Amino acid sequence: MVAAGGGVVTGPVRVLIVDDDALVRAGLTMILSGADDVAVVGEAADGSEVPAAVATHRPDVVLMDIRMPRVDGLTATESLRRRAGAPEVIVLTTFDADEFVLRALRAGASGFLLKDTPPMEILHAVRRVANGEATLSPTVTRKLIAHVAAPEANGGRRHALTALAQLSEREREVAMLLGQGRANAEIAGELFMSVATVKAHVSRVLVKLDLNNRVQIAILVHDANLA
Repeated sequence: MVAAGGGVVTGPVRVLIVDDDALVRAGLTMILSGADDVAVVGEAADGSEVPAAVATHRPDVVLMDIRMPRVDGLTATESLRRRAGAPEVIVLTTFDADEFVLRALRAGASGFLLKDTPPMEILHAVRRVANGEATLSPTVTRKLIAHVAAPEANGGRRHALTALAQLSEREREVAMLLGQGRANAEIAGELFMSVATVKAHVSRVLVKLDLNNRVQIAILVHDANLA
């Protein structure tokens, strides 16, 4: 698995849970601790505690609540993802917080989970993020992103189209499928290429568009109204 900063996770995926509700933290800890390949290494009750907790526990993945009393999860995510070697972030949200999710994803979060997500799906999402996979699913996540990701004005769509125009035809095809929430293996099957080639295309797209993860590519595709 891919570690924070792009290395390889050689042991269990290290997870930091950030939520101001102690019961939520306890529930997530119980869910994640039941898996042999995932370890909860720390908790924080507010976004203001994130920098110190990350420095102390060195997580691979941070589960980040949005609504917290002092520093909210969006601000904490923006700050964390600007750091070199930052861990991946999955934002925790509820449907009534939909409008805030896009900001977190633009800031570099790898995706989000609804707080009523079934336990096995939470584990699956953590594993996917640690493995460098997109967390945009072809079901709930894609619908929610589509709901909030429409650009506010034509300028947003023009910017996205201009950015995507920098890509080769093959890179654009890969980007379009990322916008549909496809995993590497699915893209490989659709485009008749190896998974390694898909990963190479994704890496080139990230460099060309100056983005830091696959979710941001998917958002750009949505902004261009191409997914």
